[in-house]
Amino acid sequence: MSIGSASRTARTPIRERVAGAPISWGVCEVPGWGFQLPPATVLRQMREVGLTATEFGPDGFLPDQPTDKAAVLQQHGLAAVGQFVPAVLHEPDHDPLPGVRTAMTGLVAAAASTVVMAAATGAAGYDSRPELDAAGWHTLLGNLDRIAEAAADVGLAATLHPHVGTMIESGLEAQRVIDGSGVALCLDTGHLLIGGGDPVAMAAAHPERIGHVHLKDVRLPLAQRVRSGEIGYAAAVADGMYAPLGAGDIDIAAIVAGLESRGYDGWYVLEQDTVLTGDPADDPLLPDPVDDVRSSLDYLFAVADRHE
Repeated sequence: MSIGSASRTARTPIRERVAGAPISWGVCEVPGWGFQLPPATVLRQMREVGLTATEFGPDGFLPDQPTDKAAVLQQHGLAAVGQFVPAVLHEPDHDPLPGVRTAMTGLVAAAASTVVMAAATGAAGYDSRPELDAAGWHTLLGNLDRIAEAAADVGLAATLHPHVGTMIESGLEAQRVIDGSGVALCLDTGHLLIGGGDPVAMAAAHPERIGHVHLKDVRLPLAQRVRSGEIGYAAAVADGMYAPLGAGDIDIAAIVAGLESRGYDGWYVLEQDTVLTGDPADDPLLPDPVDDVRSSLDYLFAVADRHE
């Protein structure tokens, strides 16, 4: 699956283009993020709720060896979609391509389609970031084009994921990537809103540049507190900034309808960033992330039924 074409008349049904992500189960690359569920639990629950594909999750969640990654997913009946790959792209004396190629090797081995790049700051976490100067922008945009070319050479699509606490966070920064490079965007509806962008408007204005979609719904009051600096990103996630699809303040249905009407035929990855304080299997009083995933799937499938 790839960037859609308005002229395309037949596409894979939306229900067959929905994937999961371990972050919906609280699995995250940030140190100290929260309780981390084991892969066997996460992957089993993905299949139990009806998901048939997933992104890899952070390094260490699946085995390091590419063939082992693919084997674990196959054992759970899951296809591979892509991988979130944070990389420092803005420093002139750092070449991100070798590290990204390592991720690509695993993606190719698992027959995945997409490299989901984030312009990492070089620091841990997503609570602060420096500002890019002109030289940093030039380096970053050039590296994005290099990565997109290297991905295409091995049959993958590279996308840039605007992400809170990275060098590309806001709607204005995402627009600068669109204007200054040829890389496709991963439209993350939640991160774009929290960073001060409008995901509905972005999807409507640039459907031809959307190569991958992370669907999140957001409770706007908490997002505004993150945007103003009143609260850190991780703390807001722990407080419930992300909601099941349809329960927050983003018009998810409008985004999906707009993309589908313009020929988008890529993945919709369910991502409700979550922080767990313990294992729900050990404490029935703890919220179970699988419940929110089910709710999001029900909402998205209802939206899909209106467009197919």
